[in-house]
Amino acid sequence: MTLILGIETSCDETAAAVVSDRKEIRSNVVLSQTAEHLPYGGVVPEIAARAHLDHIETIIDRALKDAGVTLAEVDAIAATGGPGLIGGVIVGVMTAKALASVAQKPFIAVNHLEGHALTARLTNDVPFPFLLLLVSGGHCQFLIVKGVGHYERLGGTVDDALGEAFDKTAKMLGLDYPGGPAVEALARTGNPHAYTFPMPMKGRPGCDLSFSGLKTAVRMQIAELGALTPTLRADICASFQYTAGESVADRTRGAMLQFRHQFPQATAFVLAGGVAANQYLRGKLEATANEFGLTLIAPPIKLCTDNAAMIAWAGMERFTLGLTDGLDFEPKARWPLCA
Repeated sequence: MTLILGIETSCDETAAAVVSDRKEIRSNVVLSQTAEHLPYGGVVPEIAARAHLDHIETIIDRALKDAGVTLAEVDAIAATGGPGLIGGVIVGVMTAKALASVAQKPFIAVNHLEGHALTARLTNDVPFPFLLLLVSGGHCQFLIVKGVGHYERLGGTVDDALGEAFDKTAKMLGLDYPGGPAVEALARTGNPHAYTFPMPMKGRPGCDLSFSGLKTAVRMQIAELGALTPTLRADICASFQYTAGESVADRTRGAMLQFRHQFPQATAFVLAGGVAANQYLRGKLEATANEFGLTLIAPPIKLCTDNAAMIAWAGMERFTLGLTDGLDFEPKARWPLCA
């Protein structure tokens, strides 16, 4: 049995996990920094990097103990090499390199986006190729996943990512950080048709997305209303989420047309990234996938947000193919999946 230790420090979660080639998550430890960043309404990179440095050793020790293994028993060590907040990425990469050097294990630098992209193969054994919508606070793109390291970008956001639009809407409404879950929770009690917001890119060819105009429309509506009651906040959240969902569904149809043209026998549409935890969006995109005879596959919610199990699994996929990295690998703030 092959075991990979994974380390994730790209943003505001310090995480470590051990995964086997039998697709067993032997451990998955995540330490959130939400409390540290809450007073600022968002992630402060310097605070995040210092927190990673303070806690990473303890988190790795716990992951190994939870998995019932020692460092000597793992076969390789994988760490997020980017993209992400560079201070945090450096902490994770340097720690992984040190462990790999001391234990004489291979080191694997994992693209954080590939970690999200391949999680469905860990949880649902999805075969290549599949269509992927990777949607998070910093990324929003449609990709055809043809194999490990082989991606074709069909389209993506031309401005803001959807997760960013959720977070900014929450901030404008005075909701707590993190904003995405707060908007989703409040939207459940609101009227999705209380306000009519513009539907970005609707009906255009292709599958590019845009959320800047939607975010601006929400800001203008809030300014027009003035004092916000709980009911008004709920209605704005519901109307925003409805519009965002309709927009994503429309753009997804464009991506599915392109995907079906290339791979008519493929069956899977994978939704991954932090925003994939949104249940409303999952329901909307499941219906859209059904229109094209595709099955929506989204990892469990705890594996949608940043975690080390996805990094360990992506490391496993690469290790199986003999893809390892030298200790001279340089951490990357930017690292697109497609050149």
